[in-house]
Amino acid sequence: MEFVLFFVTAAIAIAGAVAMLLSRNAVHSALFLLLNFAAIAVLFLLLQSPFLFTIQLTVYAGAIMVLFLFVMMLLGAEQVEDSPDLIAWQRPLAWLLGLGLLAVAGFAAFNNSGVLPPGGEEALIFGDPAVLGAILFTEYLLPFEITGFILLIAVIGVVVLNQRGRKA
Repeated sequence: MEFVLFFVTAAIAIAGAVAMLLSRNAVHSALFLLLNFAAIAVLFLLLQSPFLFTIQLTVYAGAIMVLFLFVMMLLGAEQVEDSPDLIAWQRPLAWLLGLGLLAVAGFAAFNNSGVLPPGGEEALIFGDPAVLGAILFTEYLLPFEITGFILLIAVIGVVVLNQRGRKA
């Protein structure tokens, strides 16, 4: 059964990614990216890693999407077009994929078989938040700090470019 749930969730993730690429509206693309992030989170849940599931939802689907939408609103990409939506399949597809993802996540969350993941105890130790935090802030501290610095530079660059565009 988990095999089927994996492929359903993977299909939802792929469909969300393709819809994100085909969408002409930037905000619609961001919402399809949000669907993709949620599908990846459900894949983490299917792999019996609730910590990575939570981090995927809070960091990527939460914080990163807020940053993307903030930048889009700052640049004026959210302006509503007067023409009708040329891709009429977006709304039904979004509802279908969202409901399917919700069903898979509910099944994965409430169907705990009590069986250890492949790898036994080592796999449980790997998914432990304390172990992940220790690795992140010791072995991977420099890449973590560089990533934060790059995101800060990107936000400052968008603000500077937006202010320069308004003066002209």
